Amino acid sequence: MTIRLYDTSARQIRDFTPLQPGCVSIYLCGATVQAAPHIGHIRSGLNFDIMRRWFEYRGLDVTFVRNVTDIDDKIIAKSAEQGRPWWAIGYENERAFTDGYQALGCLPPTYEPRATGHITEMVEMMRGLIERGHAYEADGNVYFAVTSFPAYLRLSNQELEKLLQPSGEGETGKRDPRDFAMWKAAKPGEPSWETPWGRGRPGWHLECSAMAHKYLGTAFDIHGGGLDLIFPHHENEIAQAKAFGDEFARYWVHNAWVTMSGEKMSKSLGNSVLVSEMVKRWRPIVLRYYLGTPHYRSMIEYSEEALREAESAFARIEGFVQRVVEKAGAVEPSAEVPPAFAEAMDDDLGVPQALAVVHTTVRQGNSALAADDKEAAVARLAEVRAMLGVLGLDPLDPHWAGEGDRGEDLHGVVDTLVRMVLDQREAARARKDWTTADAIRDQLNQSGLVIEDSPQGPRWSLGPR
Repeated sequence: MTIRLYDTSARQIRDFTPLQPGCVSIYLCGATVQAAPHIGHIRSGLNFDIMRRWFEYRGLDVTFVRNVTDIDDKIIAKSAEQGRPWWAIGYENERAFTDGYQALGCLPPTYEPRATGHITEMVEMMRGLIERGHAYEADGNVYFAVTSFPAYLRLSNQELEKLLQPSGEGETGKRDPRDFAMWKAAKPGEPSWETPWGRGRPGWHLECSAMAHKYLGTAFDIHGGGLDLIFPHHENEIAQAKAFGDEFARYWVHNAWVTMSGEKMSKSLGNSVLVSEMVKRWRPIVLRYYLGTPHYRSMIEYSEEALREAESAFARIEGFVQRVVEKAGAVEPSAEVPPAFAEAMDDDLGVPQALAVVHTTVRQGNSALAADDKEAAVARLAEVRAMLGVLGLDPLDPHWAGEGDRGEDLHGVVDTLVRMVLDQREAARARKDWTTADAIRDQLNQSGLVIEDSPQGPRWSLGPR
């Protein structure tokens, strides 16, 4: 068994060999909590949740760190705009991110450190970089001198001579305009912490280098994040950490975006779709299917039609699961997934190919049900549950219990009303009044209900929108 991953730094798929046999260490750039999350934010969490689940299925012990950036320029700007404390905005949105991850079935990280809780570690890193000649203080700011680190820009494959480094307000005293801020001098009314170079606050990039060092040590296996973080964020993280003396990440894995009209989903573009609103309109397990089943390096173009297709596809899987359980009772997941599924997942987390194995197995299971081959149907369900468990999509998992009916409180009432109508349809069928029976079924279908005739009697479910 060899897991292979696309490594951005190598620009190719590489065999994955962990630093420590039997263990995997992952650092994922998490939320900057200036606002509530849209589905593009949560896609990254989902992709790396599936990666983590696959490593664990393969018997590896995973340490998964996902940070929270709770102080930066955007949060401070929101604070001034709304007249609210920066920490209140940060905490409110951090909880919204946590709710979003949980709603879509992401396992909690091993550690979830906040930037503001690690000022000491940042000061220590800056001190070491200044002593080694890689950083300098100017006007209360601390900058990293990019020309002191020859490997700078190898991840993003840019030329230093052509570099345009993003700069923030108040970044004065730079020796070279390409240098980037690790620490920003305090401004009146803004949050600040004491350092040997005066009061100030961390720059965006320093926090991740310092927190990865604290929780994962001088070297770790995988650093993840969205494609938009390759430059400047990840490039600057590498420079800080390696100039400090760390080996840092051995593999760099980046997920693609969710786009709308070809543009990256972004709050600043006004085209975001908030998770808190989406889960009111769509079942969370369907959202997970929609966001988690394309390949992590493929863009997802958001549309209502694509979501409806995802809903229909998952309904086929879920319907098979429900039919077998009704016929055979509880079925535990098999100990191993089918070889074709494992082969797809080992090859750079090939979820689309793995999902094709799921659907093939569902079709085989449905054929077994039609042939009244209970043993084969149960075997296929055991395989399906094992595969869905890896993807976080098993409808029988306790996390999704009660989720499937879109409003558990109303389910009993709706069921009673539908049963009354179905009884009328059954009476019509009994007297061979097929016109009335078909008309009742058509009316139910038009209302969004799917009626399926089974040996145990008619069964209803909510159809795709």
